[in-house]
Amino acid sequence: MSIYNFSVTKNGKELSSHLYSWNINTKIFSTNEDNLVLDFRGINNCTFTTGSGCTFITGNNCTFTTGSGCIFDTGNNCTFTTGSGCTFDTHSKCTFTTHSGCTFTTESKCTFTTGSGCIFTTYSGCTFTTETACTFNTGSNCTFTTGTDCIIIRRDIFEVIQPVAYIKIKLNKTGSKGYKEVKEIKPNINNNNTTTICIRNINIQISNEDLLELKETLTNY
Repeated sequence: MSIYNFSVTKNGKELSSHLYSWNINTKIFSTNEDNLVLDFRGINNCTFTTGSGCTFITGNNCTFTTGSGCIFDTGNNCTFTTGSGCTFDTHSKCTFTTHSGCTFTTESKCTFTTGSGCIFTTYSGCTFTTETACTFNTGSNCTFTTGTDCIIIRRDIFEVIQPVAYIKIKLNKTGSKGYKEVKEIKPNINNNNTTTICIRNINIQISNEDLLELKETLTNY
């Protein structure tokens, strides 16, 4: 059995083990307590459920379900479901589902679904679905669906973009200014191994095999 060295404190004092649950085999941590400092640095594949106002230091591949006002310092491939006013400092390929007023500093290929008034500083290849008044400082190849009054600042070529609300766009590749509107294909699956897709109000029937090839081509575009 592996031994994991971690600490859980509140107001500078070690939290009683009676106030939380920790399964050493599954690496699942659970508590109803608020305002904790959880130092699990270097420990991967953990799952946390806590209250609000907590601070986390962890490794990779962790999953968090928390209240509001938490601070996260993590590695790659983490998944977050939180309330409002949280601060994230993570590596790549993380997934965030949060409320409003959060601040994100991440690397590449992260996915964000948030409320309003969030601030993002990321690398390239991220996907954002947000509400209003958000600010994005990103690299290339990111995709956005936002509310009103949002601003995108592209670091690699210093371009400022004010996206149209609720229109999905994708930034151009590195070194190329501008963006493209993403036309989403909504398939209607038939019973004869074909699918009907509608592009610009024109119905097109194609085989399911060709549809998979089309999806793969658009994903790699």
